[in-house]
Amino acid sequence: MKYLNKLASIFCGAVIGVSALTSCEGGDLFNIDAPDWLASRIDSIANSKKGGEEVLEGMMEDVYTIGATDFSTGWWQEFSKYYVIPENAKWNAVFNLNINPSAPNTYKNFALILSNDVDRGGDGYAEYGAIRFDNQPSGNSEWGNYIDRGFVESNLTFATDTDKGVEKLGGKVTVTVDRSRVDTFFVKITNGTVTKTYTQPSAIANLNSDGSNTNIRAFLVPEGSFIEFLQTNIEPIGGCTSAEDKQPVSMELVGVPTEVLIGTKLEDAMANVTATVTFEEGVTKTVTAEELQFQTIPDYETTGQKTLVALYNKTFKGVNCDKPIIATKTFSVVRQLSAFTATVVVPTPTVLGAEDNTTAFWGAHSSSFKVSPKETKIVHFTNYTSGVESWNNFCVVLTKGDEKTEYAVVRADNYGWGNGYAACTAEGTQGDMKTWLAAMNGASVTAYITNNGDGTADIKLNMVGNNNEVYTQYYSGINTIDPDDMYFRFTVDNCHLVFDSVVGAEDNTTAFWGAHSSSFRVDSHQVCTINFTNYTSGVESWNNFCVVLTKGDEKTEYAVVRADNYGWGTGYAACTANGTQGDMKTWLAAMNGAKCSVQIANNGDGTADVKCVMHGTNGVEYVQNYIGINGIDSEDFCFRLTVDKSHFVLE
Repeated sequence: MKYLNKLASIFCGAVIGVSALTSCEGGDLFNIDAPDWLASRIDSIANSKKGGEEVLEGMMEDVYTIGATDFSTGWWQEFSKYYVIPENAKWNAVFNLNINPSAPNTYKNFALILSNDVDRGGDGYAEYGAIRFDNQPSGNSEWGNYIDRGFVESNLTFATDTDKGVEKLGGKVTVTVDRSRVDTFFVKITNGTVTKTYTQPSAIANLNSDGSNTNIRAFLVPEGSFIEFLQTNIEPIGGCTSAEDKQPVSMELVGVPTEVLIGTKLEDAMANVTATVTFEEGVTKTVTAEELQFQTIPDYETTGQKTLVALYNKTFKGVNCDKPIIATKTFSVVRQLSAFTATVVVPTPTVLGAEDNTTAFWGAHSSSFKVSPKETKIVHFTNYTSGVESWNNFCVVLTKGDEKTEYAVVRADNYGWGNGYAACTAEGTQGDMKTWLAAMNGASVTAYITNNGDGTADIKLNMVGNNNEVYTQYYSGINTIDPDDMYFRFTVDNCHLVFDSVVGAEDNTTAFWGAHSSSFRVDSHQVCTINFTNYTSGVESWNNFCVVLTKGDEKTEYAVVRADNYGWGTGYAACTANGTQGDMKTWLAAMNGAKCSVQIANNGDGTADVKCVMHGTNGVEYVQNYIGINGIDSEDFCFRLTVDKSHFVLE
């Protein structure tokens, strides 16, 4: 990254064909009545005159690159343009597939994705499936509800994904998606050495909600490889890209931190920043901080709000451009970083996916939640799986607020994809996958989704299996996040989720300690909020919710505090307890249906605070505080709620 001391002066000074079988005497005899052997011979002669290659008609130049040229692109991070294939048409595409010479896996090539006529991730988007160039019958080289692997043929088959020979898939590749055949759907992928075909003995279904729209879309996704696209016979959405170099026209910054601690070097503070640069002809490319030049207005050495000004001065091919482009984003320089907060949330619907686990991947989605900078959202649910494959469990989807622009998608089984996924560290403790998968049918899961406020995000999954084993999955440092525009939701893949929201019998007969919420971890210097509606039998003041503070084992208690200004435990005696309940009978009656918000603070100094705000059904707001509960291990602090002849509904 380059630091500009005189950015203003730089800105002001910157200037920005069809081949046919050759005729022969008597050629008109070779018509549809010719014997099969003769027709076959004619095709053989024709192909020999073409050098063994089919001559593609109507091809147009479409030159651009998909994937990082250092082979670092992960799955579902980079995509080709959309190529829309009408009914009775054929799409041909030609490109160079570059395989990493040290690729350890056969799936490090590319996949052809077939979908309905909707933008990826948009409302109504649906996939027929995917066909990858490698062929591994026991692996995952094809997938999707509308792709039958029994119709796949290849002259190169791998037994496992660590077999040798992935380099054979590289070179000049031709892809054909043929919808012109009568009652047949045909796909062919070949580089002249390896050929893979998919011949479905029926026309492809129509997944468009508008039955009159019979178009399908095709696009390419590399993984651990990169594609140099060359030609197409169908103009893509957005148009073709010429081989000529292109000037940059606009730029959007991604991952600018909301806060920077004073004294931090600008290059360190902006290390995670990327920019989406749009060039002529609508071609886009993501560039890293090292390729940008930064300055701040006003000066960076004092506290307060600053405007980050970024300059980019390269063409699409990487030479100096005629006129550099700039983009701006605000952030704050502070003396002390804001504390992290956390909020427990319950998505809707409360049951996601068909209860017989037949909902296909991406077939059902929960509501979305915004995660603000330096905030963690916490969700608890029970996961049920068909148990067929490790991926038949929940997924967490990180997006912008439009719910379409994806940062990353991560699964329960230590796998993910997306623009921000490649940079993250993925670590799981699943161990033997068969054992883990069986344990996930009925597993109790707590998900922590954190917006670090610096252009990165973390996801932690705590999974307690039906065998009582605790499994964890971490995804740390997902990048390309806009800290001010980060949302998440859940989706399923032949599984279903139950988001637990009611604790205690709804007739308020559950005895003290008879029902508990999930346990939630609160990190040092973090405040966690949980919102719910409280219901009480109304017999005694203690017939309401209680907050239980424990270690992570959920057994070693620090303290238990109630809604009615009372508590106990080793850390309780030192705290200051005060409440505004006033007349207890009036307060107790108002607690049946009261909207409650409880904050649990881990102060990081061996103490914790609990603050309860209770909006009574009589319109009165009541407050109950427990300040300075001590004896806390700040690195091992959790809480949960329990009931006593009461119940509550999480919101």
